[in-house]
Order: sequence, then C-alpha cells, then structure tokens
Amino acid sequence: MGCREALRKPGNLTGRPERQKFGSLADTGQPNRARDKMDTQTALATLLDQNASLEAVARHLDGLNHQVRLDQCRSLNRNSQRALFNLASPEAVTLADLVPKGVAPCTEVIQFGMNTLPLPTGLRKFEKRFCRPQDDTQRLFGFNEGSTRSLIGPGYFVAVPTLGNAQWQARGAVVVDYYQVPDGPVVDGWPAVVSNSRGLQMFVFAGTRDFMRRVSDWVTIGAAYKGEKALDHYFVLVRNP
Repeated sequence: MGCREALRKPGNLTGRPERQKFGSLADTGQPNRARDKMDTQTALATLLDQNASLEAVARHLDGLNHQVRLDQCRSLNRNSQRALFNLASPEAVTLADLVPKGVAPCTEVIQFGMNTLPLPTGLRKFEKRFCRPQDDTQRLFGFNEGSTRSLIGPGYFVAVPTLGNAQWQARGAVVVDYYQVPDGPVVDGWPAVVSNSRGLQMFVFAGTRDFMRRVSDWVTIGAAYKGEKALDHYFVLVRNP
C-alpha cells in the first residue's frame, strides 16, 4: 500500500484557530509603553532575557501568526536557545507536538528549524520533516531538509517517547534518534532511506540523539547529544500551520 502525498499546503492541523497577531507580547508585568517599544523581531529574546515564565513565553508565541513566530524563534542565539531549553518542561512534549493527532500515516508535517551550530545564518536554517508510520506505532519517521542535504543528508531518524529510561526522560519526553532509521514506508517523494553511517552524513548524524521539550502549541526545542554526551547545541522548531 503506497503512502499518501505530502501535505504541503498551510492548514491548522490541531483543529484550533490560529490567532493572527503580529505584536502580541505576553503580560510580563511591564508597563505597556515598555512592551510597545520592544522590537517585533527580538521580542521573544527579550522575554527570555527578562526571565519570563514558560507560560508567558507560550502565550506570547501562540498569539503570533506563523511568520512572525518563526522569525522570532530564528532570531534566538545560542544563549537564548539554551535558556529556552532549560525553561521548557521535559515532561510535557509528546509525539503529537511534532505530528498532531488526526494526521494520516505517511503524511508530511514540516517543522521549520534553526540550530546553534557555528555556521553562517543561512546554513543554520533547516526543516525537520516528520510523518506517522503506516503501522501507526508510537513513533515517528523523519529526515532533515536543508541547503546541505545533497552533501550531508538526508539524516533520517525515528522519534520515540523516552518513557522507561529515567536518564533520558530527564532530558525530554521524546527523543529524535539517529541510531534508528525508518523500517517502513515513508512519504512519497522523500529521499531514499539510508543508514546514518553512510557517506559524509556520518560526521553529522551518526551516534546522535536530540532530546525534545515543549515550549508552546506551535514550538518545541531540542538539545543535541553525541552518545550520552551533551553537545550544548540546540535547535528550535516551529510547526507549519
């Protein structure tokens, strides 16, 4: 049985209406005039610098439209992403934050990302593309899309809950595991599934796991590990609406 065509057109996959606001900052107790002066591009970073609560950050992000939310998340530097990961709860994230419930198996869900690697800005932008497997088991298949995929890709992975491993659960309730690659059908049009031990991608993905935490309805954040060693590098993901 073949997989369904990739879902690329915008559409609210959660069933909730997305609020279309461009400058809705969360209530952090500041005077309105001070909030009004915040630059739209850096408002999220400003909230993190002010030690806002996770609830305030989530309200702010979910009150923005997709493009502004993405722009603000992509403006975060390494220190800000580290702060956001530490602020986020390791228990709250589920597979449904990456592929919402109700999305059919082998249907693509795009998460737009920005990592903290020491690279030019354009090379730090990427997409994690996910789908639910045809057998509908509690896992997700996916790969990394970006300008470097032809050189160091596709970077396939399997995302699974960390329940049952206390050390992993403390890092995040979902792990994006590059030790595994999909063992069943994926989305039509995706690149061929290959092991991460093959080609130049082995220097990036082999032996790597990303531990995920939930920030808001639309945003998650991950921390990269090589084996069991934290790399102190992070990436923020914004789901395509």
